[in-house]
Amino acid sequence: MSAIVPNPQQFQQLAQAPDSGPVVMLNLLKFKKQASDGSGTGAEAYGRYGEAALKFVERTGGKLLWQGRAEQLLVGEEAEQDWDVVALVQYPSRKAFLEMVANPDYQKSHGHREAGLEKTVLLACRSVGRNELLAGGMS
Repeated sequence: MSAIVPNPQQFQQLAQAPDSGPVVMLNLLKFKKQASDGSGTGAEAYGRYGEAALKFVERTGGKLLWQGRAEQLLVGEEAEQDWDVVALVQYPSRKAFLEMVANPDYQKSHGHREAGLEKTVLLACRSVGRNELLAGGMS
């Protein structure tokens, strides 16, 4: 099972990474059948978090690029890859993302996220050109 919140080392690594432009956060989400706070389903609890979080994302200059249901697993271990939703959220920079998650008002909505998620993966991604991919320049 994955962690629901990043540990301090993960935040430190994100803060120390090159911050030369937009960052897209790839979100893989698996909801609990019932929210741990008794407020309905896990998806409903996460939906309350999502509504609040999107306002903060937009205030940073970020945007929801895409979201959808994960329907079929084509490659990978089914037991480990049973995601309900995939979302791509773009922020102007890593700094903007870190400032957002440090905001006490944003953190107030985080309880809904934790109540609704069974597991999650959050990957910080940056755009690279074809030549960089082919050269193996992934650092």
